[in-house]
Amino acid sequence: MLSMRRAAARAGAYQLGRNSASRSALVGASAKTWNRPLTSGKTPLDPLDHRLRKDVKTLGGILGETIQKHSGTETLNHVEDLRSLARAWRAGESELSVLSDKVKTLSAEEILAVSKAFAHFFALANAADNHHRVRRLRERIQESNSLGVPRREDSSLGTIEDLLERGVATGDQIINALCSQKAELVLTAHPTEINRRTLLVKHQDVAKRLDHLEQIDRIGGAKVAGRFEAEEASKGLTRAVEALWTSDEVRRIKPTPQDEARAGIAVIEQVLWDAVPAYLRRLDGVLSETVGKTLPIHASPVVFASWMGGDRDGNPNVTPEVTREVSFTARREAAALYLKDVKGLKMELSTTKCSTELREAVGDSREPYRIICTKLETDLRETMLGLQAMIDGTRPMDIQEVPIKTRNQILEPLMMMYKSLVTTGQKALATGPLVDAIRRARCFGVCLAPLDIRQESTRHTEAMDAITRYLGVGSYAQWDEQTRQSWLLTELQGKRPLLPRNSSLADLGFDNIVQDTLGTFEMAATLGQEALGAYVISMATSPSDVLAVKLMQKEFGMPWKMRVVPLFETLDDLDKSEDTLRTLLGLPWYRGNIEGTQEVMIGYSDSAKDAGRMAAAWAQYNAQERLAAVAEASDVRLTFFHGKGGTVSRGGNPALYQAIMAQPRGTVNGHFRVTEQGEMITQNFGHPGIAINTLDIYTAGVLHYGFEPPAVPSPEWRGTMDRLSAVSCEAYRGIVRKDPRFVPYLRTATPELELGALNIGSRPAKRRPTGGVESLRAIPWVFSWTQTRLNLPAWLGVGDALADVASTAEGKADLRGMYEDWPFFATNIDLFEMIVAKSDPRIAEHYDNELVAGAEAKELGSELRRRLKETAGEILKVSENKELISSNKLLRWQLALRNPYLDPVNIMQAHILHRLRNDKFGAPEEEKQLQDALAITVKGIAGGMRNTG
Repeated sequence: MLSMRRAAARAGAYQLGRNSASRSALVGASAKTWNRPLTSGKTPLDPLDHRLRKDVKTLGGILGETIQKHSGTETLNHVEDLRSLARAWRAGESELSVLSDKVKTLSAEEILAVSKAFAHFFALANAADNHHRVRRLRERIQESNSLGVPRREDSSLGTIEDLLERGVATGDQIINALCSQKAELVLTAHPTEINRRTLLVKHQDVAKRLDHLEQIDRIGGAKVAGRFEAEEASKGLTRAVEALWTSDEVRRIKPTPQDEARAGIAVIEQVLWDAVPAYLRRLDGVLSETVGKTLPIHASPVVFASWMGGDRDGNPNVTPEVTREVSFTARREAAALYLKDVKGLKMELSTTKCSTELREAVGDSREPYRIICTKLETDLRETMLGLQAMIDGTRPMDIQEVPIKTRNQILEPLMMMYKSLVTTGQKALATGPLVDAIRRARCFGVCLAPLDIRQESTRHTEAMDAITRYLGVGSYAQWDEQTRQSWLLTELQGKRPLLPRNSSLADLGFDNIVQDTLGTFEMAATLGQEALGAYVISMATSPSDVLAVKLMQKEFGMPWKMRVVPLFETLDDLDKSEDTLRTLLGLPWYRGNIEGTQEVMIGYSDSAKDAGRMAAAWAQYNAQERLAAVAEASDVRLTFFHGKGGTVSRGGNPALYQAIMAQPRGTVNGHFRVTEQGEMITQNFGHPGIAINTLDIYTAGVLHYGFEPPAVPSPEWRGTMDRLSAVSCEAYRGIVRKDPRFVPYLRTATPELELGALNIGSRPAKRRPTGGVESLRAIPWVFSWTQTRLNLPAWLGVGDALADVASTAEGKADLRGMYEDWPFFATNIDLFEMIVAKSDPRIAEHYDNELVAGAEAKELGSELRRRLKETAGEILKVSENKELISSNKLLRWQLALRNPYLDPVNIMQAHILHRLRNDKFGAPEEEKQLQDALAITVKGIAGGMRNTG
């Protein structure tokens, strides 16, 4: 059985999870009614929730005054009318058609203003929620220091105490594990963050000002000076909200990969640069309290990488030149951040006492540490200026032309000063900002986050085909797998180049696509080892996919062995992945080249789009087990890279700790690599306090897994999962692939076609400009269904599978036992339950009524909504809850409070889509207003649902 502590942690995880969509008491639509006290029926609110409600009421009042000032009382009245009608409908006192009729009376200009108001409600509520999460975390730490209060399992403190108390690990074993383990978080620019960067910064500013107000209140707001400071802080909050309202919410230009990379760099610069050393200091405190030691200075349990500017899979905007520019930009920003640190150290380290080693390095100087800092400061400034000149085009882009090229050039002088201070009895100085600087250098290096490069396997095949045709040895594309492998291995072991060194790729007659593919390898070889992480091959299907990349790296003179990572995405690819890896590891040349380490990426998005969430989850689990066994038999250390999104249907899980503990036995091995995508970057790392907690959870999960990996499921449970997978896959594909009504229904009932025009991300919605659902990227696929609140990709097929197994008493008992004792199964059932609870078939039905004309498509919509209700029933049979998420009172309260504000946005979106699709507008200005309103409703719904992609 799951322990009570573990069950409680699982039940509570969604309360503080970044996908819990805490849409607290969004207040009414006038400055007066917005401060109306709200209740949540019979759901009790703890004191922290009352403070959250107070924060949102404060923001609501300010927003009301702002809207009244800039858009007039009539806009406020419309908002209040819609909110009241939605509340009445939710209470069963009115029909949804009444709300819809009200929306239809609004002009395009009024719809734009009202949709903007609701979108801001959610944005401000999210800001208050982020502030509230930090407040809860801070107070939980204080509570955990009180006698008798249990530590949270999903924290380093709770995990370490638990391991020690039960005798699972000693203090030294825990320290050693933390020194060797690694959670590598890969920031990606997938287009699920629909807010402009300008607005994200303003949302963060609101949360900071709320925190400032609370601090003033805490330290004496009743005093005259405190009242004055509080008044000034309140004015600042008003300015922040007014700046939000008067800003343009709509992205007018599609972001470039450089824009996306700058946004990622900004997260590091504004939050993580301080959060990482703060988190490590917290970990020091935890270890000091529990084992009497601190974390060694060289340890870095969490590091970062990035796909922003390196992910070219289906994105023609990511060229070799773009990747180089992004890499140099990150280096420049890193140099600027280190320069600021070193200037601070120069001011602090005025001491004259130093070690013999340091004295020999600086000579006869009165302030030896400042000499070291001055030299490092000069090198960093020259590096920063040199990189800027390269980016501006006034100097050749050659990384060898700047002083600071590697991490060690920063670490060595810092460590020399650290050792000198320690050996001369100045440990207090040594363990101050100097330790923070050293830890930053170990975590962020000279590039902040090394770039992964990702490209689709077919592009490599096309490039190799062009090369073999140029060489006159045939068509690589037409060769079978064995012939490809044989030729690739011959060339990998040979010394001759494939292409002449004195000719450009264009001179060789290659087309633009091949030039781009090969040019990426040519560029990558010049960036330096620390600038790049992995080369990821999407849609990998065979050993030759990996060998081809190895050959192109060799051909263009990459001076180090950049790891090559096959990404297995579809159900078929996952099933065949074991054979692919076994073949690769059986090749003597390959085994020697990888030097005992291999990385494999598991794709959650495309596999779920291919087969449904339940079948994909089981295929991923099985594939990882089989791949781990192959690697172990070959004595190769295997790292799994989890390509997850934010929502359930793309592998997302708000309970990070439980997600790690649910991984198959033998697959984490001290290294857990995972993508942080789109809006999840903002939710997990948008605030320093939340970022510190996120890093702590990852550390705790990897640590606990290392000492107590999950048990291997029994053959009976495997058999049950096989059956669940088969039935769910058949049901899912029966609708998505085989039902002729499905594509017309998708295209009309959801905003799928319109999403591509919203300037959300830099890459196209499809890998190929033509094609249907099979070519649609997983993100817009999921995003479309989230907008209509049907959330179809997350649950379709689940109800069919559970009902099939539960049709017998034995099957029913198996499901219950699996839920009680198997973290993998329990975690997935909990996620299905959460996403079904967040779905609303009545809202989805309204989209059908507004947008779907064909009788057959309407019939399919009715069938899908019936399946959703049946799925909810089958899930409840397994969880034995009386109602969906009945054990999660906070999330139930949040959903109940959110819906009256989310419902009008859905109704407006459906109406806008109807008018735009049927040309029901007058002047061009009216069409533009409706298009802007559509973009804002997409943002509003995403803000309300939060886990959008």
